Amino acid sequence: MSPSIHLISTGKQTISELTETVSAVQQQVDFLHIREKHRSAAEIFDGIQQVTETGFPMDRIIINDRADVASVAGCFGVQLTHHSLPVAQVKQSFPGLNVGKSVHSLKEAIGAEEEGADFLLYGNIYPTSSKPGKAGKGLDSLREIIRHVGCPVVGIGGISPERAGDVIRTGAQGMAVMSGILQAEDPGEAAQAYRKEIDRGRML
Repeated sequence: MSPSIHLISTGKQTISELTETVSAVQQQVDFLHIREKHRSAAEIFDGIQQVTETGFPMDRIIINDRADVASVAGCFGVQLTHHSLPVAQVKQSFPGLNVGKSVHSLKEAIGAEEEGADFLLYGNIYPTSSKPGKAGKGLDSLREIIRHVGCPVVGIGGISPERAGDVIRTGAQGMAVMSGILQAEDPGEAAQAYRKEIDRGRML
């Protein structure tokens, strides 16, 4: 399986702005995570409709936390966090969804896999403005997670295009990006830079 780019919404754009950017980068990114904690279920559902109207496939959309919205809309899956329902409960109640879990330690990663998580987001790998003052966990930590779990692991946190190849060479299934694309001066160009470095990292 080719390494994937997971684009995660920042919650700082309007749905229209997000839709416009997604339309510009959809050939370069593999999955879109709609992570809009401040929006209602109805607003998120409407946002999904707007994004898919641009041609972005429903089976490449992942909804943060709201398994109910993801299920009703027919999305690929849901991304759970520490404040979400347990993985096992979501798997039981929404068997049609792929369930990801955000983890921050080896213990959390092993626990999430044991509960049935289909994939993991692990980080933050590098220092990032979204977590000011928090040190990056580093590539060795990411490698350790990958060695101890069998499900796909996606790295997240402070990953620039220049770092993308190093992340992929750890054995990660992919990497997640927020501001690196969505807040770039030219999102399309930024997405292409990530894709180029990921592909180069895979070949080395």
